[in-house]
Amino acid sequence: MPQSKEIENLLHAEIVQLREEGCDVSGLEAEMGRVRKSIEQQAVALYETLYGQASELSPEPGFGYQEPSDLEGIRAARPDGPRRIGRPPGAELDDRILGAWLGRCAGCMLGKPIEGKHKSEIDRVLQAAGEPELTDYFPPIAQVPERMHYPGPESNLLRGNITHGVRDDDTDYTVIGLHYLEENGPGFTSVDVANQWQEHLPYHCVYTAERVAYKNLVDGLLPPESATFRNPFREWIGAQIRCDAFGYAAPGWPEKAAEFAFRDAAVSHVKNGIYGEMLFAALIAASLVLDDLDEAIDAALAEIPARSRLAAAVQHTRVICAEEADWRNAWERINAAYGHYHGVHTINNAALVLMGLLYGARERDPAAFYERAICLAVWGGWDTDCNGATAGSVAGALLGAGKLPTKWTSVLNDRLESIVVGLTDNRISDLAGRSARAAKKTREGA
Repeated sequence: MPQSKEIENLLHAEIVQLREEGCDVSGLEAEMGRVRKSIEQQAVALYETLYGQASELSPEPGFGYQEPSDLEGIRAARPDGPRRIGRPPGAELDDRILGAWLGRCAGCMLGKPIEGKHKSEIDRVLQAAGEPELTDYFPPIAQVPERMHYPGPESNLLRGNITHGVRDDDTDYTVIGLHYLEENGPGFTSVDVANQWQEHLPYHCVYTAERVAYKNLVDGLLPPESATFRNPFREWIGAQIRCDAFGYAAPGWPEKAAEFAFRDAAVSHVKNGIYGEMLFAALIAASLVLDDLDEAIDAALAEIPARSRLAAAVQHTRVICAEEADWRNAWERINAAYGHYHGVHTINNAALVLMGLLYGARERDPAAFYERAICLAVWGGWDTDCNGATAGSVAGALLGAGKLPTKWTSVLNDRLESIVVGLTDNRISDLAGRSARAAKKTREGA
């Protein structure tokens, strides 16, 4: 027996043929339209039923992970940690916050031209450019590899043409995060975040989990329901890229940075989607006052559930990178373990960020550390602009602006565009200064 789509296509072709033979097919066409509409209505009703059944499912008893989505549950499931790391604030902190901002902007710009590409495709771009290693912004290339989208030679994303940090959601969220820390204060809530989005972010400039959550907010669902209602992207990377303003606002206080990140993430994400933002906010907060990457990672891991998939991936990535002298071998093992996740999932991209940072930290020279960190995080593929930005933020926080290589930062000309309403054209140094003042308010409100 023919399948429904097959017989629908045959009937449509038959109607065309009969019309050409001089037959009156208007009745058939009208009836066919009614049948199609009825089938669509029945399908929607069936899918609604299935979605209801899906919402009732829970992890199997043997799943092996403990992954709450509420702050109390998350804190109960986290390991022991320092919570707060002391160091008197001063000029060095200001330099580190500026370094984090610059590091994020430059890392984002590095990854933007090849966003979403697999490592193998990035290898082909470098080969076409005659550059065996990624050590600078991507260049214009004479011959783009076949079937590959790559910016044209005049693009302001490519080496020689970059004049500032162009608009990107990876930096839009850093700008708006700072804004609601200023406007709503350190006590901001998830509802404040939801309101700020609707006031300052155009709907079509947010994506995946954020777009679903935004629609849910407009439809009257408040956090945390805004994150959970028909949101299959709820563990993707969208929250993780929103972490930075909260790390900048809580230097030396990873617990507070993670709490800020939780309030933000809960608008659109659950479980590992939330943990990604909490982990990297805490990592940045620790990196602003520490000099050792591993110590900062330990402090960050102490803020997410110990038995979560993300925590397991972080620990696994650290083991892989310690065992492999060549980062390419590490990438192969990371890809084998986590490449099954979507290209914009939290877990696989977090592993690449950490890979870049861990291999970067092997470099003795600070400038080489930064460069290696962002280049490997981007070269690994998947969500390249997100990964370059996050790796750059952490490395910049560890090193400070004065130690970042000027070839990465000078082309930005201290300027960052955003889509955030009222904050579309910014001086990066001003944003850093405002973040330092937000950090002071966080300390004063402790």
